[in-house]
Amino acid sequence: MELNKMLKPHKRAEVEWHEIREIGQEGKNSTTYVVEDVQLGAEIVMKRIAKAKLDSAAEYFDEAKALYATAHQNVVPVLYSCEDDEYVYIALPFYEGGSLGSLMASRNLTVREIVRISCQLLSGLHNIHSKGLIHFDIKPDNILLSERGEALISDFGLAKQMYAGEAWQDQFYMPIAPPERVVGPPFNLQHDIYQFGLTLYRMCCGEASVREQFDAFGGDRKAFVGALEKGTYPSRSLFPEHIPNRLKSVVIQCLKPDPNDRFLSALAVANELAKVDSCFDWMYEAVGDEKHWKRHDNGTVKSFTVRGDGSTEFLTTKNGRSRRKTAHCKATMTPTKIRGVLKSEG
Repeated sequence: MELNKMLKPHKRAEVEWHEIREIGQEGKNSTTYVVEDVQLGAEIVMKRIAKAKLDSAAEYFDEAKALYATAHQNVVPVLYSCEDDEYVYIALPFYEGGSLGSLMASRNLTVREIVRISCQLLSGLHNIHSKGLIHFDIKPDNILLSERGEALISDFGLAKQMYAGEAWQDQFYMPIAPPERVVGPPFNLQHDIYQFGLTLYRMCCGEASVREQFDAFGGDRKAFVGALEKGTYPSRSLFPEHIPNRLKSVVIQCLKPDPNDRFLSALAVANELAKVDSCFDWMYEAVGDEKHWKRHDNGTVKSFTVRGDGSTEFLTTKNGRSRRKTAHCKATMTPTKIRGVLKSEG
């Protein structure tokens, strides 16, 4: 019996699930499904990673180990991991709220939502860094939302352990690459700070704005890299008027081309975001060449429109009756005055 234990030191068991549907976009090495886990009697998420696309057997469970090592309220927990001859599988909870990316595709976020989600994301990121890891893939699609709307970091497929404060990672996704990618590895945690800053920018300016800016390069890699190095991509001048200056300053510092000019830690970023104190609840929408803001204030709906010709209209609606606020209805209004209206009425 003792000899048998020596020959077979590990116990093996079977798990069974039924695929329901594929979700998200297929990654370079993986595909993700919602499945019904027979043993748990529940719908969960199963990430399938092709062994053939990993460098060695030693990497098979790296992502699962990274998730387990970074257990935190703002990091997606791993349920279990297993393998067959062709694939490694990582079982994760299924969040019906979807991702931050899917939320942003449906509407723009308020400043209050941006700050709340960002601070939760930064809490998870600080935990990851404190465990000696760099995530390397911070983006809206990799931020999941719990039933209570809390942000959780997912997808540790590119995560690497730091040694002496640095890590090596050759794989990257060009649209979210920081400027130091031009030089190449090793990288430090400011790599994640940049990607967080780009995610924060996308929350502030809207997904369409960032997509239009990236598409404008027409696949010209040299032009894109030049804009990264100069700090002109993404544009620091396209923030909607309701985004407070302090929030803009946080974004801009996270996106500094020189990593040494960025925040030193995720905690430092969160401390600055906590100081944002205005324009919390404006819902913003751009329709054609018009900009619209709306917010609810103790039973009154305030709406502010800036038309393509520069004229403005401000209405307050209560009990079905609307009134113009003439002080904010002008034939033309400068961006500075628009910001002033939003701040004073917010």
